[in-house]
Amino acid sequence: MTDGEHGAHREFVLGVDSGGSGLRAALSGSAGADLPAPVRSAEPVRTGARGIDADHFLAQLLPMARALLERAGGGRITAVTVGAAGLATLGDDLRGALPAALAKALGVRRTALAADAVTAYAGALGDRPGAVVAAGTGLIALGTDLRAWHRADGWGHLLGDCGGGAWIGRAGLDAAMRAYDGRRGGSAALLARAEQRFGPPAGLPGQLYPRTDRPAVLASFAPDVAACAADDPVADGILRAAARHIGESAAAVCPRTDVPEVALTGGLFRLGEPLLAPLRDELTEQLPHARPVTAAGDPLDGALRMAADLAADRLRLPSDVRMLTVHGEGDS
Repeated sequence: MTDGEHGAHREFVLGVDSGGSGLRAALSGSAGADLPAPVRSAEPVRTGARGIDADHFLAQLLPMARALLERAGGGRITAVTVGAAGLATLGDDLRGALPAALAKALGVRRTALAADAVTAYAGALGDRPGAVVAAGTGLIALGTDLRAWHRADGWGHLLGDCGGGAWIGRAGLDAAMRAYDGRRGGSAALLARAEQRFGPPAGLPGQLYPRTDRPAVLASFAPDVAACAADDPVADGILRAAARHIGESAAAVCPRTDVPEVALTGGLFRLGEPLLAPLRDELTEQLPHARPVTAAGDPLDGALRMAADLAADRLRLPSDVRMLTVHGEGDS
């Protein structure tokens, strides 16, 4: 058998993670294949009047998928799982166009479209019952007893995302401006940090309010809050309040099954012990029946796992019209 013939018999699954920084995609499967490294797009997928733009999504994903197959030595993709930020509320165009387009362009037999919180869950806990808090700039908690999904927060920096990076950064800047004004609750340490990062405090509103990426700018100050927490009671109080909010979101979604697992995933938790120490206390108090575990992987790992389960017809995570839909052979 030639290399080309051998490659034609290889079967892979494709995992895709779509978020604010762009698309990531990776292959898994075909025993013995030398799998290429994941690839990343140069820009995020656009959002338009119909929500997430399916044409722009495909224009980026299809060349990435074909390049991955070529680097793997050839073969075909049998199943795809796409985890996309905003799918629950902005995913109608994707759900309407993506499965048929992937089947036509790549010969994909089955496609799962999931909210990025679902692939974060699968990456962290697989298909075990429990709760996952995914936190970076924003924050969302997702739990399941494998019969239904339960969500808390993830409502954006104006309505929620309590305890997330933008929430911590905004609280830190609030304390800085209080110190600048001479109001109670201010922090001289955070004021000094804000001046180092943003310049004169009086100019801060002009730097923040016109920005379309305001949540990310707010979240950029969260590490400064964590850096001050050991010596500044105001900064420490902000992180303790964030931990309380995170614990409340986890408790709201955690199933009442026997010893469910709770995992944390996302860049926020790289703030380290200033946040993690009070968070451990909150989880112990608010979820005494649960067992904290280390997340096994990230959302791209979760998408790959779900795609492999989909190809083998063993996907156990519950379907939901907004959170997780399966398309193709044996639709569920």
